[in-house]
Amino acid sequence: MGAFSSMKIVFLGFGEAGRAFARGWDEALRARATTWDIKLDDPATRGEIADACAAIGVACAQTLSGALDGASHVFSLVTADRAREAAAQAAAHLDAGALFLDCNSCSPATKRASQAAIEAAGGRYVDVAVMAPVAAALHRTPLLLSGCHAAEACAALRGFGMRPAVAGDKVGEASAIKMLRSVMIKGLEALTAECMLAARRAGVEDAVLASLQASDPQWNWADRAAYNLERMMVHGARRAAEMEEVANTIAELGLPSRMAEATALWQREIAALGLDGGAADVASRTDRILRCLES
Repeated sequence: MGAFSSMKIVFLGFGEAGRAFARGWDEALRARATTWDIKLDDPATRGEIADACAAIGVACAQTLSGALDGASHVFSLVTADRAREAAAQAAAHLDAGALFLDCNSCSPATKRASQAAIEAAGGRYVDVAVMAPVAAALHRTPLLLSGCHAAEACAALRGFGMRPAVAGDKVGEASAIKMLRSVMIKGLEALTAECMLAARRAGVEDAVLASLQASDPQWNWADRAAYNLERMMVHGARRAAEMEEVANTIAELGLPSRMAEATALWQREIAALGLDGGAADVASRTDRILRCLES
């Protein structure tokens, strides 16, 4: 175990990101990890988390206080709308000096509110932005860190085999980059849904895709459209919560957040259909979404 002998890593929330990070780590590091997820409080969802922990090889705590007891590094990976609450709850059980790595997709103001709760408890708060989908790169997904503890957190994460970089010394700098990038990334997903669902219903989707391909041949538009729809179908609820934080970020900057708000609506509406990704082609995905919208 060596360098990990006095280390306890905690995942608060064990969804896609937490599972991806843990899967990427080696066995010695996973042996130092413990999970707590709010789904453990619900008998209907407890088994999902427990099974994921067992499959990946991390411990599953029975209580939040038990998870955080002796924790040296805490990854907060909940949904954006629960991030501030998670920080406040964690603060009641956090050991002084623990690094609290807030990886949630929240506005700078939300991050600063979470920082206040963690630092009042003696923790060391770090604003972390996850800058790409985690499914492919796992623990090697690029991360941006900011805050007065960002440099030492960056060194710790490199020791975990991760890919962090410091964005600045103020909490909110990393999250601002992530939030404003999401205007484009999640906005393109929502534009894809509105364009391709309407085109499919009108019977002109092939012509629309051909026109887009001719205008910008750098992308495979059919593949990209199918991918964007899958992101919304499978992860739209989480993305909607993030886009509400994006809208807050833009409002904090004194600008209208029209695109962010509309993106949140599309993300939530498609997520609410309860569809899995299914076949990886745009026609199949648009047809399934349209059938549900019509029912």
